[in-house]
Amino acid sequence: MYYGPEFLGEAFTEWAKDQGMAIQYIQPGQPNQNAYIERFNRTFREEVLDQYLFRRLEDVREAAWWWMLEYNEERPHDSLGDLTPAEVRQQYEESSTFALCA
Repeated sequence: MYYGPEFLGEAFTEWAKDQGMAIQYIQPGQPNQNAYIERFNRTFREEVLDQYLFRRLEDVREAAWWWMLEYNEERPHDSLGDLTPAEVRQQYEESSTFALCA
């Protein structure tokens, strides 16, 4: 049986309820509540999903893994003053008052 998109929303909410999940909807007039995930979705789609023709789900998972590593470790971020997360971590380690024992 085929369900069109107009029926999938209800099926999803029923499934989520059965799984003990609560769905939080965006408040009316507050589209900025969804901005973070929309930005992530666009970036991931443009940089991973639109770049390749995947043959297997495992290929998607591997591409996503390598992209995640690059994004979280090597890519400069505006919110970090155009530093990479690795550079920020190194700065905190160097300025830390806690000594690491070898």
